Amino acid sequence: MKYIYPWQNSDWMRLQELRKRPAHGLLFKGTKGIGKLELAINFAKSLLCQHPGESDFACGKCPSCHWFEQGSHPDFRLLQPEVLNLDSDDSDDSKSASGKKPSKQISVDQIRSLADFCGMTAHQGGRRVVVIHPAEAMNTNAANALLKNLEEPPPGLLFILVSHKPQQLLPTILSRCLSFALSAPDAANATHWLAEQGVKNPADALAASGFAPLQAVQLDEQLGSEEREKLLRAVRQPTVLDVFALAEALQKTEQVLVVQWLQQWCYDLSSMKMAGKLRYHLGEEAAIKKLVEPVAPLNLARMQKYLQTAKREAQHTLNPKLFFESLLLIYRQLMLE
Repeated sequence: MKYIYPWQNSDWMRLQELRKRPAHGLLFKGTKGIGKLELAINFAKSLLCQHPGESDFACGKCPSCHWFEQGSHPDFRLLQPEVLNLDSDDSDDSKSASGKKPSKQISVDQIRSLADFCGMTAHQGGRRVVVIHPAEAMNTNAANALLKNLEEPPPGLLFILVSHKPQQLLPTILSRCLSFALSAPDAANATHWLAEQGVKNPADALAASGFAPLQAVQLDEQLGSEEREKLLRAVRQPTVLDVFALAEALQKTEQVLVVQWLQQWCYDLSSMKMAGKLRYHLGEEAAIKKLVEPVAPLNLARMQKYLQTAKREAQHTLNPKLFFESLLLIYRQLMLE
């Protein structure tokens, strides 16, 4: 049965070629929000399926497929940070087993827990698959523990590492995995799919997400939010920007979200200044072109660098109003110098 996204058809065909030359490590890499994990899991399911059908999709009917759907397949493991496991839990009272804040890392204990799995023979006498997502979430000890398995892989065991940031992985891990770069979603297929999901402004949502359809689904509600529109109206006119009033209006909005909106805005300012193109705000070409005309490129670069630091600080700020005031004052200053 076919569960891949419409923009992944060519990637699926490329994957089928890999069946002819089995590897023990694959690295799925690409932008966040394009369906890398879903493709990896579907590939794993098809490899374990007893009766794969047309184009080697899993049949969805055999015992192996039933085990997979129930999350109890003896030849499959998915390792990801605890926070992602809880995010996928349907329960409203999901929390860490220890009562602590769920970890954003893949720990060395999680990797070591694979020892028995790696040492066993396959339940069905064929392949076994481990998917690790996102691979860059492994801490140093976890990465080193995984390296031992990649150096001396048991027969028939395939590791699929899914990564948004492969540059953060150990070079020794990269060298032992076959790189598989996922294609960027084409706008037509992605926009059509978003419309089918009920996204109100599919083209705008896709652009605002950086052409990552899965993130665009989440962004659709933000695009029409009062806070985002209020921010964009204000930053279009830095000469009359009332920093303190805007900071007060935004203080109940998630800080990281506001920084992301500003990052997208400033990316388009720089892109228009240097290349005459936009990525995120496709309907703002005339306004942005006029806005950046007197602004020095160096100031735009400084603003982007400052926003990178601000995004990290946004996770821990205690006073949102002061945080936004500082952010907006710097924006106004750099735009008017």
